[in-house]
Amino acid sequence: MVDTVTKETRSRIMARVRNKDTGPEMIVRRLVFSMRFRYRLHVGRLPGRPDLVFPGRRKVIFIHGCFWHRHEGCAQARIPKSRVEFWTAKLTANSDRDKRNIAALQELGWEVLVLWECELADSARLRQRISDFLGPAHTRGAGGLETRL
Repeated sequence: MVDTVTKETRSRIMARVRNKDTGPEMIVRRLVFSMRFRYRLHVGRLPGRPDLVFPGRRKVIFIHGCFWHRHEGCAQARIPKSRVEFWTAKLTANSDRDKRNIAALQELGWEVLVLWECELADSARLRQRISDFLGPAHTRGAGGLETRL
C-alpha cells in the first residue's frame, strides 16, 4: 500500500514524535505529583532512561506508547499497512530493547512499572496502580525529617 502523504510531509510528522514530555507522560507526572510523590526524570545512568525515577524507593515507571512499544493485544499496537517489513523490524526492536532494559534494571535491584498509553483513560484505576506500586507517600515531619504517612 502506498503512503497517503508525501515523503516530506511524512518526515515532518515523524520529526514531531517526541520521546520525553509526551502527553501521556505529562498525565502520569501530574497525577503522581498530586499524590505527593516526588521523582526524578529520565535518569541517564539507568538502563532505558526511565520516565519517572524514585531513587529512595528504588522504583521506576515507564510510560509507553502502545504503538511504539508494541502493547500486546492493544488495538493501537497495529502494524501500518505500508512498509510492513520496516515497521515490523523497528517496532520489534523497540519491544526487545524495552525487555532488555527492564531486565537490566531488575538485576540492579530496581522495581519497574510499565504504564501503557491506553491505560491512562481510567484515572481511578491508574491512581490505584501507581499507589499499589509506590506505597505510601512521604510527608515532611517535625524537624524536616521525612516520615511515612
